[in-house]
Amino acid sequence: MRDMTGEVLYNDASSLDEVVRMLKSGCVGVIPADTIYGLSACAHSRSAERIYEIKERPQNKSLITLASLEWLEGSGLEVPSVLYSHWPCPLTAILRAADGTTHAVRVPDDAYIQAIVAAVGPIWSTSVNISGQASLSRAEDIERVFAGKIDFLVRKRDEEEAGLPSTLVDCTSKPFRVLRQGAYDASALLS
Repeated sequence: MRDMTGEVLYNDASSLDEVVRMLKSGCVGVIPADTIYGLSACAHSRSAERIYEIKERPQNKSLITLASLEWLEGSGLEVPSVLYSHWPCPLTAILRAADGTTHAVRVPDDAYIQAIVAAVGPIWSTSVNISGQASLSRAEDIERVFAGKIDFLVRKRDEEEAGLPSTLVDCTSKPFRVLRQGAYDASALLS
């Protein structure tokens, strides 16, 4: 099915190959995760600039990298070992890289997203909204606001109430600090 938004698919096995193909070709789309819908693109493409344009977001606000545990092991990021006992879950950790930069990373607890990441590698993702406005949680609203701006939309098969965003924790120094309380109780990380 096509409309002004681009390709409209559902988050099941029947759409996986098409979503992988589109991401690998540099497309930007909306994909549901274990938290909320995310405006997403392959992290190995030049699509980050397009995400910023679509969201009207300042480029000094970084994107979240959705990744696998396997990718993290060779990423060059300083990953505190305690995170491996929590992930996959709706927890985004700010991690330091060897070059001193910081990166927000999450290992999602969602089979569909995990399959995409296994096929294309890490993907960038951010909440689906115009910067400074509330996140959109219904596919119909996403289609209306982002008509003609995104290449595809993966709808949830069963539209449910909006989830919470991931919990955001700064893991670059101890003690870790919760920057945004979301869908995951990070209290065990802080003790």
